[in-house]
Amino acid sequence: MFADSAKIMIKSGKGGNGHVSFRREKYVPNGGPDGGDGGKGGDIVFLVDDGMNTLADYRHKRSFAAQAGEDGKKRNCHGKKGSDLILKVPAGTIIRDAETNKIIADMSGDNRRQIVLPGGNGGLGNQHFATSTMQAPKYAQPGQEAMELEVKLELKVIADVGLVGFPNVGKSTLLSRVTNAQPKIANYHFTTLQPNLGVVDLENGDGFVIADIPGLIEGASEGIGLGHEFLKHIERTRVIIHIVDAASVEGRDPIADIHAINKELESYHPKLLEKPQVIAANKIDVLYEQEGEIIRQLKAEFEPLGISVYPISAVSGQGLKELLYAVKKMLDETIEEPVVYASEYDPAERQAKIEAYTIEIDPEDGAFVVEGPKIEKMLGYTNLEAERGFLFFQKFLKEQGILKELEKKGIQDGDTVRMYSLEFEYYK
Repeated sequence: MFADSAKIMIKSGKGGNGHVSFRREKYVPNGGPDGGDGGKGGDIVFLVDDGMNTLADYRHKRSFAAQAGEDGKKRNCHGKKGSDLILKVPAGTIIRDAETNKIIADMSGDNRRQIVLPGGNGGLGNQHFATSTMQAPKYAQPGQEAMELEVKLELKVIADVGLVGFPNVGKSTLLSRVTNAQPKIANYHFTTLQPNLGVVDLENGDGFVIADIPGLIEGASEGIGLGHEFLKHIERTRVIIHIVDAASVEGRDPIADIHAINKELESYHPKLLEKPQVIAANKIDVLYEQEGEIIRQLKAEFEPLGISVYPISAVSGQGLKELLYAVKKMLDETIEEPVVYASEYDPAERQAKIEAYTIEIDPEDGAFVVEGPKIEKMLGYTNLEAERGFLFFQKFLKEQGILKELEKKGIQDGDTVRMYSLEFEYYK
């Protein structure tokens, strides 16, 4: 079956750890620190592949991870950067955060390559922590942790024209007749289980992309049948062709069908009714002369609303040229910008919030309690007994804005600050 959605877990690469080492050469008995930096972790990158038209590749494999950066080495050698992981998707794929459903990226238009999860930065080697008074630092910075996220991939096909209609009205036959598409055709409901795309080539070398949107029945916008899965594909189209069975082979009322489908479009998204529409009254090859009355009824009902009616036969080809050139004219007159959804969510910002800190005042002893993953991690790799380590700690408090926040909360000289197992008195 056509795969137009998938849920996967993605993880960027962890940054490599900085290295602790010292020069050890025959004539250099007291060599300084020469620990190299860790390599950056690989990014998770989404890339548009024009050769893809489904998300089937993500139905069976659900977990993807980029390569971690290598740890630093001695002799100032830096660790190798982790390889990026490229995830290819069809044009029109929307990437959402699975938890909030917010859009991270829309792989449409000019956005053909996007880093969704950046890899962690590599840690600094011990050579960076040497000072005039601390010439042999025995600690290095660990690499930044990887980012992990569950995302939903949702494909909304990109086509100029959307072909809509109830089952068995001849949509697939029309698509196969006017384009290079080869849809499966059979006489039963929901034959088409995927939005088939085809290119219409006109005589002057001009043309457009048309998509057969399946699954539309009454109640589709409420999730009845398969309609709710496919209505989203109409959002990116610029013109809608309603195809109806003018011969009423299955006893359907063509006028009622068009009203029913428009109701479903409006229920799904009212803006869909603002798109230009045209009606293709199909199967006129089996109409008796006196039964041409249905064509007159269709025109009387919809042409006053600005919706033209074109009698056609998808089987014999009658009326198709007039229909296609009319649709092309409508496309030329439609200045609608392509639908590209703006980003609503940045995983990097989420990671920053996760690594944030809190400052609370302990009601029992009045101590200023500072906690957070980033602080806990920093304390884990900082040697506060060494001068360089203590200076690094002070710099961290300043750069993270912790000192400013403490001052805003009214801290005074001599007040106690508690950070997990560390406790000290504050002095400006």
